[in-house]
Amino acid sequence: MSELNLILLGPPGAGKGTQAERLRDDFGLAHISTGDMLRAQVAEETELGRAAKRYMDAGDLVPDDVIIDMIIGRVGDPDAADGFLLDGFPRNEAQAEALAKALKERGRRLTGALLIDVPDDVVVQRLAGRRTCVKNASHIYHVDFDPPKHEGVCDQDGARLVQRDDDQEDTIRRRLEVYHSQTEPLIAYYDRAGLLRRFDGTRSADEVHDHIRATVATLRLEEEL
Repeated sequence: MSELNLILLGPPGAGKGTQAERLRDDFGLAHISTGDMLRAQVAEETELGRAAKRYMDAGDLVPDDVIIDMIIGRVGDPDAADGFLLDGFPRNEAQAEALAKALKERGRRLTGALLIDVPDDVVVQRLAGRRTCVKNASHIYHVDFDPPKHEGVCDQDGARLVQRDDDQEDTIRRRLEVYHSQTEPLIAYYDRAGLLRRFDGTRSADEVHDHIRATVATLRLEEEL
């Protein structure tokens, strides 16, 4: 069976993480999230984590050299041998070129770039309303779409719910500015390469998943022909 090497594109709040988890289970791919990797470094207070936190809290991108080294090492791990799904990388053309070069050196290539498209106003509503449990960051609520039973309190462990620094509205809008100026050009980059596939991120998560899954299944068939 041919390997599937995929990239997920889209603004913050597009639902890339949710779709990545589903696609990982659907196709047995290694889900490589730069956000998760960086947050783990921040939580462990490593040297990389302390440096990255300054950029993340301001809504800026972590410098290319740090991210590229981290990702290139990760796609070479055994669990990514049959395919991977990159979530949050590349974020600019320099990173895209570095990834393409590294894969080519290893006799591999990208299969597709999946764009989940969501308007800015929807992104702001989604992210600014998120509240995260201080005890377990995987317990996430939304003040409009998925509120806790008691305001400000996690249903699962009774811990306090907070708004993360990067979910503040001014930070979200800064992140969107960075996305439009630095990451959005990748849409044209991968379109020119014939790798881009577009999906409407304003639809329900299930609908987006069904559309992406069918598209990826088709890509795999094309790889095997």
